[in-house]
Amino acid sequence: MGKVLMKGNEAIGEAAIRAGCLNYFAYPITPQSEVAEYLTHRLPEEGGVFLQGESEVAVSYMIFGAAAAGARVFTTSSSPGISLMSEGISYIASAQCPAVFVNIMRGGPGLGGILPSQADYLQATKGIGHGDFRMLVMAPASVQEAVEMTMAAFPLAEKYRNPVMILGDGLIGQMMEPVDFPEHLKTPPSNKNAWATNGMDTRQSEARNLVKSLYLDPEQLNQHNLMLKAKYEQMEAEEVKAEAYNVDKDYKILIVSYGTMSRVCKTAIMQLKQEGLEIGLIRPQTLFPFPGEMVLQAATKDSCQAVVSIEMSMGQLVEDVERYVKGQRPVSWFGKCGGEVPTPEEIIDHIKAML
Repeated sequence: MGKVLMKGNEAIGEAAIRAGCLNYFAYPITPQSEVAEYLTHRLPEEGGVFLQGESEVAVSYMIFGAAAAGARVFTTSSSPGISLMSEGISYIASAQCPAVFVNIMRGGPGLGGILPSQADYLQATKGIGHGDFRMLVMAPASVQEAVEMTMAAFPLAEKYRNPVMILGDGLIGQMMEPVDFPEHLKTPPSNKNAWATNGMDTRQSEARNLVKSLYLDPEQLNQHNLMLKAKYEQMEAEEVKAEAYNVDKDYKILIVSYGTMSRVCKTAIMQLKQEGLEIGLIRPQTLFPFPGEMVLQAATKDSCQAVVSIEMSMGQLVEDVERYVKGQRPVSWFGKCGGEVPTPEEIIDHIKAML
C-alpha cells in the first residue's frame, strides 16, 4: 500500500489501530479532537472500543483499569486535559501498567488558546504528576513520525510496563502530510502479561494478581521506587533517539530544537548556508530520555561558539540543554509562545545577531 494523505490527528488514530490497540478512552479538547472523531467510526469497524469519559480525570482511570487488566490502551488529549489526567498517570506508573498518552499541545497557561505551542515540555519530562516517576516521552516532527512513534509506543510501554507519551504541538495534529504505516511496527499485543488482573483462567494460574500503588511500609515504598528508578535508567541506556543535522560542518552556532519548530530551524539553516554560514542542529526525538551526550558532543566541537535552544515556549527545553552543556559553551534561548511560531527569517536574524 502506498502513502495516503492524512491529517495528523487522524493518522495518529489509525496508527494506534495498526499497532494493535483497539481500546481508546478520551474526552474532546482542541486541537486534537479529530482523533476521537476518526476513531468513533474506525474502532467499531475493527471490533474495538471507544468510550468518551465524563472528564479527563475519569478517562485516566478508565485507562488505568484497562491497562491493569492487560489490555493495550491509549488516549489523546491536549494540555489542560493532560493536567487533569496527571493523578491517574502517576498511579499507572507506580502500578507498572503499560499505557500510551498523546498530548497535542496548545498554548497556555490556563485555558490559553488552541494554536500550537511547546509549553508542556517541563510537564511531560519533569512534572507530569505527583511522586517520583518518569515517562518515556517522544516528540515527532512530522505526521509520518507521529505515526511511527505512536506505533512504537505500545511495545515500549509493554517493555517497561510504564506510560509512554507522544508529545506533539498543534501543528502536528492539524496539518496534512502523506503517510504510510510501516509493517515492522505492527506488533501484536502480548498474551503473556503474567502480572495483569486478567483472570486466573486466562493465565492458567492458581495465583491471584494484585495491581497496586499503595505501600504503607516506608522501606517497601523506598524499594519500589528504587526498582522504578532502575527502569528509568534502562530507558536512558537503551531508548535515546535524536537527529543530528548539518553537524558534519564547521558550524559556529548549534541549535537545539524539537518537533515542528525544528523544521522551521532547518529552513533557516538552509538559507544561512546559501550565505556561507554553517549552523548545526540537534533535534531530540526522545525528550525523556534526553540526548544529552549528543548535545554536549555537538556543543563542544572546536568550531562551535555558542548554543541556542529554539522553541515554542518561554524557555523550557533550554533547561535541559544548559544541564548537559555544563557551562562548556554559552547557552541561550529564542522563541515565542501562545500560538505564534518563529519564522525562518526571525531565526536567521537572531543567529546573525549572535554571530
